[in-house]
Amino acid sequence: MKKVLAFDIDQTLNELTKTPIPLEMGSILTKCLDHFEVCLISGQKFDQFIAQVVDRMPEATPEELSHLHLFVTQGTQYFRFNPKEKQWISVYDNPLTKEQVEKISNALETAAKELGYWEADQLLDGDEIIEDRHAMVAFSALGQKADAHAKHAWDPDHKKRDKIVARAKELAPEFTFEVGGTTTINANTGATKEYGMTHLLEELKVEKSDILYFGDMTQPGGNDYPVVEMGIDTITVRNNEDTSFALKGILGIL
Repeated sequence: MKKVLAFDIDQTLNELTKTPIPLEMGSILTKCLDHFEVCLISGQKFDQFIAQVVDRMPEATPEELSHLHLFVTQGTQYFRFNPKEKQWISVYDNPLTKEQVEKISNALETAAKELGYWEADQLLDGDEIIEDRHAMVAFSALGQKADAHAKHAWDPDHKKRDKIVARAKELAPEFTFEVGGTTTINANTGATKEYGMTHLLEELKVEKSDILYFGDMTQPGGNDYPVVEMGIDTITVRNNEDTSFALKGILGIL
């Protein structure tokens, strides 16, 4: 029996990138908390974890939430819930320096412009293509606020982002650039999901064999692939419906 269920968020727990998970999925995850430690790991910021997942679990009690672990920006930040204080506590935080953020941002912008993939004219008011996520820099080709369907149509086969990644690596080889989401490239000092999952093992004091991971980008080059390479049991899903189906099966046999 596994002790830990770990999840990517976008297109694994939700239907469309950067949208809240369905309330039914929130209910399923809440039931999982009664039997497993549940870990979320994604390149997103803390407030997105809360808005997209935690806020969609209204029935979860403080005790249940104490079994939910948030590995933010690929696990470079880790938050867990304190049931007595009824608030999220930062366990550790490994941010980028200002100089690192600038060098990564310049590499991504230069690469995208050279290749003709800089879509500043597509941005909605107040949006941005490159975002400082504290421990990670995220490139979102159409911005964070773009329509989800437009995002899906922009680079469905990852070829545009693969080219941007290759050029950015030439410009700033000391950093890691990784395709994620639908229009996103995540970049930092080498903290892929292997980094986050390694910290998960340490923080929860479990073995790789204790974990079952769910993700939609487990192919080589995808941001879930480092988990596969670690030898952690992984279920590849196409969408949140696949995840829901698998979890109902798991809960049904308990």
